[in-house]
Amino acid sequence: MGFYINVILPLPLEMQFTYEISQAESEVLTPGMRVAVPFGKSKIYTGIVASVHNTAPEKYEAKEIEQILDDSAIITDNQLKFWNWISSYYMCAEGEVLKAALPGGFLLESESLIQLVPSGNGEEENLGDQEYLIYEALQRQSSLKIQEIMQLLDKKTVLPVINRLVSKGIVVVNQEIFEQYKPKLIRYVKLNEKYLSEKEMHLLLDELTKAPKQKAVILTLFQLQAKSKKPLELKVLSEASGTSTAVIRSLIDKQILIEYHLQKDRIQFDIDDVDQKMVLNEWQQTAFNEITEAYKDTDVCLLHGITSSGKTEIYIKLIEQVIKEGKQVLYLLPEIALTAQLVSRLQSFFGEQVLVYHSKYSVNERMEVYKHVLNDNEKARIILGARSAIFLPFQDLGLIVVDEEHETTFKQFDPAPRYNARDASVVLAKFHDAKVLMGSATPSLETYYNATHNKYTLVSLDRRYGNVSPPEIEIVDLKEKYKKKRMTGHFSDRLLEEIKLTLEEGEQVILFQNRRGYSPILECLTCGHSPQCPNCDVSLTYHNQSNQLRCHYCGYHMAMQKQCMACESVELTTKGFGTEQIETELKSLLPEAKIGRMDLDTTRGKHGHQKIISAFEQESIDVLVGTQMLSKGLDFRKVRLVGIMNADNLLNFPDFRAHERSFQLMLQVAGRSGRTKNRGKVIIQTYNPHHQIVKQVSENNYIEMYKEQLEERYQYQYPPYYKLIKFTIKSKDYSKTNDAADWIAKSLANVFKENVLGPEFPPVARIRNEYYKNILLKIPPNQSLGKTKKYIHKILTSFKAVGMWRSVRVISNVDPS
Repeated sequence: MGFYINVILPLPLEMQFTYEISQAESEVLTPGMRVAVPFGKSKIYTGIVASVHNTAPEKYEAKEIEQILDDSAIITDNQLKFWNWISSYYMCAEGEVLKAALPGGFLLESESLIQLVPSGNGEEENLGDQEYLIYEALQRQSSLKIQEIMQLLDKKTVLPVINRLVSKGIVVVNQEIFEQYKPKLIRYVKLNEKYLSEKEMHLLLDELTKAPKQKAVILTLFQLQAKSKKPLELKVLSEASGTSTAVIRSLIDKQILIEYHLQKDRIQFDIDDVDQKMVLNEWQQTAFNEITEAYKDTDVCLLHGITSSGKTEIYIKLIEQVIKEGKQVLYLLPEIALTAQLVSRLQSFFGEQVLVYHSKYSVNERMEVYKHVLNDNEKARIILGARSAIFLPFQDLGLIVVDEEHETTFKQFDPAPRYNARDASVVLAKFHDAKVLMGSATPSLETYYNATHNKYTLVSLDRRYGNVSPPEIEIVDLKEKYKKKRMTGHFSDRLLEEIKLTLEEGEQVILFQNRRGYSPILECLTCGHSPQCPNCDVSLTYHNQSNQLRCHYCGYHMAMQKQCMACESVELTTKGFGTEQIETELKSLLPEAKIGRMDLDTTRGKHGHQKIISAFEQESIDVLVGTQMLSKGLDFRKVRLVGIMNADNLLNFPDFRAHERSFQLMLQVAGRSGRTKNRGKVIIQTYNPHHQIVKQVSENNYIEMYKEQLEERYQYQYPPYYKLIKFTIKSKDYSKTNDAADWIAKSLANVFKENVLGPEFPPVARIRNEYYKNILLKIPPNQSLGKTKKYIHKILTSFKAVGMWRSVRVISNVDPS
């Protein structure tokens, strides 16, 4: 009887692969451990053991594993179940889920290393030019990677050359596995114990009289240790004594000081004293009691609380309760920008029990958090993170909080798995027998529908915290203002007047424009030509700061043109406006004011968001101009005015969710104003002041918007009544994309008839020189989701079998947002 394991490989493959193991290995291996396994001709991958069994594979000879990489499982049983659910529901491979779920440092990389044969008995004299180049390079360094040889020879097909060298006995090719993660070690020093007595200490100082720098180091060490009993870093001692590390090194050589290393977490937070007590007001207390009552019967609860009603305090109270029971809490946020504000709030209550996990952290930092969640229950009680945090190895999850649950950023777009963290968290909670709390001032239609149709429990909170009045919303008709010449740039007289008034009173302003850059179109007044991106079907956006025209899809950029590229006329004009233009206009209109900008261009880098938010909180910015990043639950105490520069480019968008989205976005941005005693003001500039959505925003009427949109969704058969699967067909060949899309659409229509929409070109039909076409499949409420997906799988398998369409990619997106 043989022993075998099934392994999940980090590749987009439909199946698990079986490998052979020895009896001794079978006694050690358990599901969730990592193993290094050969795959293909010469590659070695890190896989995860899915099961240990005694059944040999029928279709192929099982290879043996290379090595076992863990002493114990790093993936829990619940994680494996959860991966399996994600791969079947979102129609992707388990390997793709594995790649998304584990920090890259856990997935060891196999690299081919080329080395000289140690004996050196090869045929060196008959080498070709390229072979000699490699041989010469290996004389200077012990080994070369395939990548380095490609650079050296400046060609991609280097394997034939390497093979010739191998056959001539000059080089050997070794497969080596590199461990990517290294714990961060910090150098510490302490005084040798034999000098601790007073007598020895005096002798030591006398001895060092001729070495004043060394003596200064010892005296500084005494001073620092008198102040604090903490271990002393070598770097700190060097800086405090004003000497170089070489001086300290000589003391270590003399064994006066002893050097030692400690592992240090890469992520450290400054934590103030933790002794805050949370006191809820009567409305919050009522909502809190309703939630705890609801959890006796249901697992999911929606907290519909208007902006600034104090939802976070209720979350904290619930977290407190769950932690007392010794369980873990996952707090999901839609935007990395929000973590900075929330970390400090949570840590003032829970201290070091809070960990943060998101993609701006390095691989090593993410691995440390992962290991804490797996092994250190004390340190990882509360995990605050963006959507990828649902993949962490929770031991005993008690509560998942999904804050701002309506946000589209909870949905992963690319690459697979295209999961929605909000929906997946409900399934994750089931595996752990945990509860879910979703919170929002503008819940998504689907969630609110579930809450009013007995799937979830609905709890409402309709008073602002501290009885602060909701902001006053004023609508400005841009058409009329332009007609009466009351516009300065893109600012109406009303908006400018209010900005000046707010700044005079020492308060702050937020201006919202959902487009970055200076201007989206540069146009020639003579021939009407505007520069387009050579790789995508979009016009180039002008960025004033870098004086460049940039494509926001592929990153292509060129210098700003002085004359038209088509007719060489110098009469060029810009059309439309973005955050950068608003910032420039404001600087000339209000030279005294300090103006900041928060968009994708200014928040690159690890702490980009944090710097801008901190500057605004500390009032070193008076007016903050930004894109939708600003709308996501940030809490600024001194903002009294919010201006929405142009509501129309939100409303006029070809998507069935456009009206719901624009309502949410406008109301969320409006909710940033007047969060303390002074009543806030919101000014919405629009060409269409009588639009339904604009009116509903001005009345803060979520229920009316919900009913109206729900009626439309019912009529046109969209979610929450019907489920959707979107297929995107893409390739570099225009006609192949068309033919492939037609073939798939016909195959789907054979069974699903009128529920197949398309194929259609999206608004931007070419990106990075690839043509896109979309097909939308609607699934009626009474149709089996499982059977539908099986049939789709069959169609896509037949499609992949056709040779002419090998270069065409089909992306399935379940529940597109």
